[in-house]
Amino acid sequence: MLSGDLYRASDPELSAALLRSAKLQDRYNATEADQTGIRTSILRELFGSIGDNCTIRPSFHCDYGSNIRMGRNCFVNFNCVFLDCAQITIGDDLQMAPAVQLYTAAHPLNPEPRRSGLEFAKPITIGNNVWIGGGAIILPGITIGDHSIIGAGSVVTRSVPPMTIAAGNPARVIRAVPQT
Repeated sequence: MLSGDLYRASDPELSAALLRSAKLQDRYNATEADQTGIRTSILRELFGSIGDNCTIRPSFHCDYGSNIRMGRNCFVNFNCVFLDCAQITIGDDLQMAPAVQLYTAAHPLNPEPRRSGLEFAKPITIGNNVWIGGGAIILPGITIGDHSIIGAGSVVTRSVPPMTIAAGNPARVIRAVPQT
């Protein structure tokens, strides 16, 4: 699965990993607002790695969790979904608005393998100091460069270079990030 080869999500080992993740997410999403320490400890157990000073507001959903690596000083707002069938790597200082969706999972175009339940996944990489607007969708295999901005409601179907603003469906680079 992590190598990009075809796999079956119903595989017993993957099913067990999904159950583990679901239980941790249930605990996380049920925590009270003043239980920051508990939330952080659950994320450290759920994710492959997470840096210091990260906030993920519930409800948060993912597939496995173990394939998510997040840097430090990241903020993820309400109702985000990370389908981490491949690695999701997020740099430092991320700002993510509500309802953002990161999809690493994909399905074969040929109907026969798709009908048989086979799927594949491609990693997503998000650089440092990236801002992703509300409701954006990031598709499999995408890299978003450092200091870039993704507009609200965008569907990112191609990688985004550093220091650019991309928006739309499909997302297109609109202009460079302004220099101070």
